[in-house]
Amino acid sequence: MQSHLPSLRALHAFESFGRLGSVGGAARELGVTPGAISQQIKILEDQLQMQLIVKEGRRASVAPRAKAYHAVLSAGFEKLKNAQTLLSQQLADLDVHVSGLPTLLLKWLNPRLHRFEARFGEASIRLEATHVEPDPEFLNHMFRLTYGAASKAFPHARALFRDTCFPVCSPSFLEANPKARDPANIANLPWIDIDWGPAYASVPRLSHWLQVQGLPKPALKPMSVHSLSSSALEAAASGQGIALAQSSFASSDLELGRLVRMSEHTVEMPDPYFVCWGAQMMENEKSRNFLNWLLSQAQE
Repeated sequence: MQSHLPSLRALHAFESFGRLGSVGGAARELGVTPGAISQQIKILEDQLQMQLIVKEGRRASVAPRAKAYHAVLSAGFEKLKNAQTLLSQQLADLDVHVSGLPTLLLKWLNPRLHRFEARFGEASIRLEATHVEPDPEFLNHMFRLTYGAASKAFPHARALFRDTCFPVCSPSFLEANPKARDPANIANLPWIDIDWGPAYASVPRLSHWLQVQGLPKPALKPMSVHSLSSSALEAAASGQGIALAQSSFASSDLELGRLVRMSEHTVEMPDPYFVCWGAQMMENEKSRNFLNWLLSQAQE
C-alpha cells in the first residue's frame, strides 16, 4: 500500500458513497455522473491496493476491511465542513457566536438575551444548539455553553451555576389527578423520563428524586423518554404526566403558569454548567462584554 495521500477527488467519492450507501446518491451529492463515482473509487482501490466495495447482486456496500478506513475519512471530511462553516460565520461579521446544549440555550439563555441588548446595545448573536462539542480550536471564534466534564476539553472555562431539580406537571394534569398534590402518590401516576445517554448516567431522574425523599420508585413505565429536557418539559406542559425539571429550564414555564411545581424538595445536579472560550475571544470587546454579562446572569 502506498504511503502518500491518495487523490482527494477519489477520497471524496468513496466517503460520499459509504455515507449515502449508493453510487447514485454520491453522484447527486457531488454533482457528477454515477460512472465518475465508480471510476474514482476504482482509482482509489488501485492506489491503496485493496478492495473498498463489495457487491451483493445489484447492491454495493463498503467492504468489511474498509469500514474503519471509511469512518476515519468521514470524520476528516466532517472537520473540513466544520472549518468551512466557521469561516462563513466569521465572514458574516456576527458580534457574538454561541454554541450550546439545546435546552440550555432555549430555556436559560434565550429568555435573557434582551437584557444583554438593553445594557450593551443591539448585537448580532448567532445561537447554535447542538449536543456535539466543537473542536477546541473553534473556541477562538465562539463561546460554548456545556455541562460537566465536557468543559475540560476547552482552553478556558468558568462555571455558570449548579442546577437543582424538582417534579413538575401541568395545571390540567393536577386538576385531573388531585392526589398528585401529595408527593407520596407520584410513584403511581403517569410520568415522563429524561435520558441524556450513558455519558450522563449520574444526572438525576424522577426515580432518583423519589428515592432521596424516601418515596417508592415509579410503579409504571414512563409515558415517554426524552433526550432533550426541553422536549420533556413540553410533554409535561401538555398534560402527559410528571417530569423532573431543572430549575433554570422550568422557571419561565412556572412563571407563565404552564407548569406547576409539585414539591419544595430538590436534588442537585452533580456538576455545574460551564461557559468555555478560546484566548482570542477576549481580544474582542463585545465578546468580553458578553462573557461578563453571562457570568452576572448566572449569579442571579
